[in-house]
Amino acid sequence: MKKSLVLGVVLSLSSLCFAGQKSYDVIFSSATTVSGVKLPAGEYKVKVDGANAVFTDSKSKSVSAPVKVENGAKKFAYTAVDASKEGTVDKVNAIEIGGSTTRLEFTK
Repeated sequence: MKKSLVLGVVLSLSSLCFAGQKSYDVIFSSATTVSGVKLPAGEYKVKVDGANAVFTDSKSKSVSAPVKVENGAKKFAYTAVDASKEGTVDKVNAIEIGGSTTRLEFTK
């Protein structure tokens, strides 16, 4: 009885640890640079881990880039990528997360 109770508590606590980490879907239509990290075109899940944004592609390959998280005054209506063109590669400056006030800002 005690073993099953302890196991239940451990599983509950571990699920709480993972519940706080949200990931967001972003699609890059062409090759992209995020804080100096090159990403090929494709769909990514973005998760903030401390001072880094972790980009995971459909093949579960992950790369991280330094990020500054800012909170705006009002919620963004949709997820949007603020990018500029540098030669043939897009450079991501920021990502606004739809349905939240979160803005992820990237530096070089």
